[in-house]
Amino acid sequence: MYLTAEKKQEIFTQYGKEVANTGSSESQVALFSYRIAHLTEHLKGNRNDYGTQKALLKLVGKRRRLLDYLKETDINRYREIIKELNIRK
Repeated sequence: MYLTAEKKQEIFTQYGKEVANTGSSESQVALFSYRIAHLTEHLKGNRNDYGTQKALLKLVGKRRRLLDYLKETDINRYREIIKELNIRK
């Protein structure tokens, strides 16, 4: 499996500031970004995998909604996570 428990812990530690903080917006956005990158690589070799395409679009929408929420609540945290992950709206 591409996303192991250790990789998840690493993402949550880096962006959520601790392993137990799995619900923070930053850690969720980072996790979604990792999954989006993996699915994008998969689709480069499997262009007709429409189930994966649909899953990718759903993930992008979830990440966009989380980023919009973060932008409304705390613009500094939003700018920080955008800069760290190189995400551009």
